[in-house]
Amino acid sequence: MAYIGNKPANKAVVASDLDPAVITGQTALAVAPADTDEFLISDAGVLKRLDASLIGGGKIGQVLSTKKTDVFTTSSSSYADVTGLSVAITPSATSSKILCFCTGVYGKNTSDNFNHQVVRDSTSLIENKIDDGTGTNNTDVFSIQVLDSPSSTSELTYKLQIKNDGSNPVVINRNGAGTTDRGDSVITVMEVLA
Repeated sequence: MAYIGNKPANKAVVASDLDPAVITGQTALAVAPADTDEFLISDAGVLKRLDASLIGGGKIGQVLSTKKTDVFTTSSSSYADVTGLSVAITPSATSSKILCFCTGVYGKNTSDNFNHQVVRDSTSLIENKIDDGTGTNNTDVFSIQVLDSPSSTSELTYKLQIKNDGSNPVVINRNGAGTTDRGDSVITVMEVLA
């Protein structure tokens, strides 16, 4: 077998065998690897190249959240934004998905219904109807989740909207009777990397 230079010794490789310019902090990644970056791996003793695009998937790229602590009330029979219960996120890649959670407190001062939905900008992603049986002086909790595939790297706003389906207002973060029975609501988005 021909060698460039001297035939390597039949021994374990130690630090002094390596040129320090080859493996140093000078060549360390300062940011997350791009899909086109490559790594060397040993596959049963055979060195192979592995594209970074094949590693991982399903990792969380970023998490953003907004907490609403004040009260929102609406009697509208059309969907209205719940002020202060929205969050903006800019996906890092068009292949990313956005996982959205919204959990909160609501009240009504009669036992009737209302609808709530999560929207991305102006696009409805999921809608639920709540048949409220809590009565006048109670609060209850709602929770809604959706996995979205926006195919975008532009800023996106996820928010909660509600509409009334009864004779009395829907109240977020307080009971319907207007007493001190209070709570907070939260909307959280996570970028799930492809």
